[in-house]
Amino acid sequence: MDGYQDGRLRARWRRATRLLAAAAGLTIGSAALTAALTVGTAAASVAPAQDATLAAPAVSTVTTGGAHTCAIRADGGLWCWGANYSGQLGDGTTTGRGAPARVGAASWAAVDAGASHTCAVRTDGTLWCWGANSRGQLGDGSTTRRPAPTQVGTATTWARVSAGYEHTCAVRTDGTLWCWGFNRTSQLGVGASPYVATTPLQVGTATNWASVTTGFAHTCGLRSDGTLWCWGYSSDGQLGLGTLGSQTTPAQVGTATTWTGVTAGYVHTCGVRSGTLWCWGENGYGQLGVSGSYQTAPVQVDAATTWSGVGGSGDTSCALRTDGSLWCWGKNSAGQVGDGTTSHRNAPTRVGTATDWTGGPAAAEHSCAIRAGGGLWCWGDNSGGQLSDGSTAPRSTPAQVTLPV
Repeated sequence: MDGYQDGRLRARWRRATRLLAAAAGLTIGSAALTAALTVGTAAASVAPAQDATLAAPAVSTVTTGGAHTCAIRADGGLWCWGANYSGQLGDGTTTGRGAPARVGAASWAAVDAGASHTCAVRTDGTLWCWGANSRGQLGDGSTTRRPAPTQVGTATTWARVSAGYEHTCAVRTDGTLWCWGFNRTSQLGVGASPYVATTPLQVGTATNWASVTTGFAHTCGLRSDGTLWCWGYSSDGQLGLGTLGSQTTPAQVGTATTWTGVTAGYVHTCGVRSGTLWCWGENGYGQLGVSGSYQTAPVQVDAATTWSGVGGSGDTSCALRTDGSLWCWGKNSAGQVGDGTTSHRNAPTRVGTATDWTGGPAAAEHSCAIRAGGGLWCWGDNSGGQLSDGSTAPRSTPAQVTLPV
């Protein structure tokens, strides 16, 4: 399809990401990073992460956008930082921030960062979005950019939300699924039209949706019966249906009924079922966790049966094991794999030696995850100040982020 074929699809999102630093008035250091595809499962030797017991407000949720980060503290406060050229930090400005800034005074339950917009659910069940809105991805009935949270409709039954590149999807407490924004490749799951939806549209009539994840031009969701469904564009097999092309409405991925987690990257997808890890789609950076080219159906990533969760919205994926260890793989040009190098990895590579990782993980051009006690750690690209370490230099190992008291 014109404008979305193979490399063009990937380049469009990456070009947007590369513009973030300029738009925010920030620059990266001039030193070039060397990227080399590394084959094999051996993890590079890295120094152990700092002690997560350092005094800091506990974090319960973290999400990484194109060049911004948002986190919910255990007390329900929402904080965002990094690039803000479209108002994606929600502080009412378009000024980039190298340190966490609180988003209003409300109490929040869930948040997800897209390429340049953010959406979150409050504890009262209302849904709010802010940032870029050229394709109606904020769901407020307009295409006007919003630098502060704007409520999506009047419903008070929203449970979970996922913000993609230019579309958004969310699940309500009644198990219904709703999507809005750009629909050029049928990523909304409601058919080939409308081209743009500025307000939420219900996806089918099913009432057993448990979660949803949005990629660049595709979407996947889990139902409460353990089945996995995907739709949208499949330039490289990212729908997992065994074919290339578009799928206008949700289609089941295989016949398994034991899926427990799924995450949509740029043009690949990974999921967990019965403790095993599976990925499919594009594999140019090794983001499938296996060697070789793209895969149109799920392929198992190593033989471990102790995977508990997976995350990743870019060309990098990260996953947790039940022993508390954290593993990442795929694109690593900014150190977002967290292994102390900038070499791409085509197999899960352990991040340090810590065994107390409990939350997240979130991975894009930068990555973040939570350790026991609520300590937040981030690494990778820092062009917008999204690592909150006082600089705009990338980091190839985790560093703790402390939210204000």
